[in-house]
Amino acid sequence: MVPLLVVGGFYLFYQFSKETDREMDQELIYDEIRWIKYVQQESAVGGPFVLKTPELLIYPVNALPADYPTIVDSRDFEESLNRKLPYRQLSQVVGVNSIPYQIVIRRSQLQKSVLIANVTRIMAFVFAGLFLITVLFNWLISQRLWKPFRQSLEKIRGAELGKMEAIHFDKTSIEEFNELNAALNSMANKIHGDYLNMKEFTEDAAHEMQTPLAIAHGKMELLLQDTELSDSQATIVMQTNDALKRLSRTNQSLLLLAKIENHQYESAEQINLSQFTRKYLQSFEEIIRDKQIKVETIFDGEFMINLHPLLAESLVSNLVGNAIKYNYTGGKISIQTTDHQFSIGNTSELPPIKQEQLFKRFSKAATAKDGSTGLGLAIVKKIVDTHQLSISYQHSEGMQLFVIQKK
Repeated sequence: MVPLLVVGGFYLFYQFSKETDREMDQELIYDEIRWIKYVQQESAVGGPFVLKTPELLIYPVNALPADYPTIVDSRDFEESLNRKLPYRQLSQVVGVNSIPYQIVIRRSQLQKSVLIANVTRIMAFVFAGLFLITVLFNWLISQRLWKPFRQSLEKIRGAELGKMEAIHFDKTSIEEFNELNAALNSMANKIHGDYLNMKEFTEDAAHEMQTPLAIAHGKMELLLQDTELSDSQATIVMQTNDALKRLSRTNQSLLLLAKIENHQYESAEQINLSQFTRKYLQSFEEIIRDKQIKVETIFDGEFMINLHPLLAESLVSNLVGNAIKYNYTGGKISIQTTDHQFSIGNTSELPPIKQEQLFKRFSKAATAKDGSTGLGLAIVKKIVDTHQLSISYQHSEGMQLFVIQKK
């Protein structure tokens, strides 16, 4: 609209100025005709005629008469106003009684300038008002027109995989949005159905695998006690037993993740995370001593959070376990808690964890040869995300640091 209004304004200004000049030119020509008649009468009686005023000059000249008058814009200094004023000026040499006369007629354009300025001001005001009103009405109409779309968009943004059954896109008075909402309802129902099937499969598979894994592990333990096994056979049995242990831990971790996602660990109990940290430091005390790791603790607050005790144990044990596991002999662990923050850092010879791999499942250090499942940080992230917490990772000067904060 702005370019259109600007072009329209210039066009109207041009047309108005052109029409004003045309009217004034006709008046100048009409005045010239009257003065020619007057000069004819006066010169016929008394000889050559001369008249000079600020707006009119008539005097004989030694020049050939012109067929048409010349009309131009001019500006002359006005002493009384101490500035130049605009004029519309007609000039022509005409023959009167065989004598050529120079006729110059001027009309002040001061009123025209004032009129154009006033009209321009009014036009600018009208155009500005029209623009603002149009923008306002367009905004009001857009708000009403796009309200169903924004409502649907907010539902999509707040959608959670485990709560898709609660999402419903209502019918609106706009046909296109009705088609969109119908497609979204169909998609949400399909996603929810697929999610329930996958959830049921994961839970059943993880649960049913526990018994055969326990049996296989027990059988391997019995085989290791057989004195008739050769060294090569015992090695194979031990490797198989280790693989079964890792598979069992992976299965338990996946089952825990599924239960967290399904909100099966709801609790209104306030947990003191500092207390859990002290407990697990005591549990890992022997390993810490063997690796000669120096532990520094600063408990400036209790960091109370609403969390199920089992999840609190999993959260702390994974973070403390990783700080020990990926540390080196003679390294350092620093743990600090306040009322709103829990941080744990450790020295490490490993490179910084890439951001895209940080909390990804089955992502672990390439040099780890301890049978890690690669699900520890994924479990930590899932616990944090489902309990109004945030976690960040930093790596600086050989020290990696995890910080958990309340939102």
